[in-house]
Amino acid sequence: MIETIEFVLGTVSNTASYLRLWALSLAHGQLAEVFMELIMQQYIPVFNSSTVAKTVIFGIIGWPVLWAVTLSVLMLMDALECFLHTIRLHWVEFQNKFYKGEGYAFKPYSYEVVLESTLVN
Repeated sequence: MIETIEFVLGTVSNTASYLRLWALSLAHGQLAEVFMELIMQQYIPVFNSSTVAKTVIFGIIGWPVLWAVTLSVLMLMDALECFLHTIRLHWVEFQNKFYKGEGYAFKPYSYEVVLESTLVN
């Protein structure tokens, strides 16, 4: 009975973890669209005007601003997404499938102990 409950809780936990990553990827696309709309709304009258100078100025100023803001925020979100995915893999997957906690006490490797046992023999 306990194993069944643990399995169901693990399944729900893994599903929620993947849904969190899916939500981040959806937010990634939506933020790109929002940045495009917010920055471009300021410059739409430029495209409707008949002067070439305004369009050139927009191309020199507007596009770099759009790409700088969009790229910086989206790259931060990508880094967060990778970090969360790594944490999910190490914590949720590892703890649920492989870690049993029934092993032996950890003894760090020591050259001194190895040399002493070699010299004694």
